[in-house]
Amino acid sequence: MNVNASKKQLPVDKARRYLEPGPVILVSSHHDGESDVMTLGWHSILDRSPSLVGCIISKKNHSHHLIKQSRECVINLPTTDLTEKVIGIGNTTGAEIDKFSEFELSTERAQKVGAPLITDCYANFECRLYDDSLIERYNFFILEIVAAQVMTEPEYPTTLHYTGDGIFMVAGEMINRRELFSEHMLD
Repeated sequence: MNVNASKKQLPVDKARRYLEPGPVILVSSHHDGESDVMTLGWHSILDRSPSLVGCIISKKNHSHHLIKQSRECVINLPTTDLTEKVIGIGNTTGAEIDKFSEFELSTERAQKVGAPLITDCYANFECRLYDDSLIERYNFFILEIVAAQVMTEPEYPTTLHYTGDGIFMVAGEMINRRELFSEHMLD
């Protein structure tokens, strides 16, 4: 990178392109006989023990109500081979269609929650609502991962990262610098 390169002003609503915290996920939910799945890019790891994840889920999203009522969901990690399905799921509402059927998603029963696992995904993280104090004001769900399943290969999957305006970035080359880290550096 050229440290002498000039910089330009950026509209603040474009900051997400540079700060988006992680891969696009599919969140599956179930309540009162109804299941849904949504595409989500606004999430962040909050703690390791208990294993907490924060997710922004708009009240406009059909899944918001299902997760708020059931107090649980599954975070499913798709890889790039599911890009078109991820976009399709994000462009539709479960209030109008059965997204599992429409996008031909394979599911199975979760171990600890009522929401379905999407078996097409690389990993599945079963979650229970840990703290609901920020839902009404910020649509911020704090979830605890209570069970996790991950494929054994590849070790580092190719995941999608949304930068806005219909543009995705794919997880890139891995760089191993473990020898430089102390045991508590990232605590």
